[in-house]
Amino acid sequence: MRARLVVRITPADVGRRVSLRSRLHGAAPSATDTVGYLRSWVDDELLVERKDGATVRIHAADLIAGKVVPDQPPQRRGR
Repeated sequence: MRARLVVRITPADVGRRVSLRSRLHGAAPSATDTVGYLRSWVDDELLVERKDGATVRIHAADLIAGKVVPDQPPQRRGR
């Protein structure tokens, strides 16, 4: 059974944590995953801030799948 890939995010989700799969343009068709906070969605371009602070720009036309995900739980302290 194959999973259905659906884009379930909209510009209303700006500020929320998202998981996205998008197309990469190159010699061979491929895709990449990005998880982070959706910081903006302007003129069909999404700006996502990853955990490491880096920002990723993704064109809405390149989205294969996307959804809102829960915030990352706080890190546990070692014993």
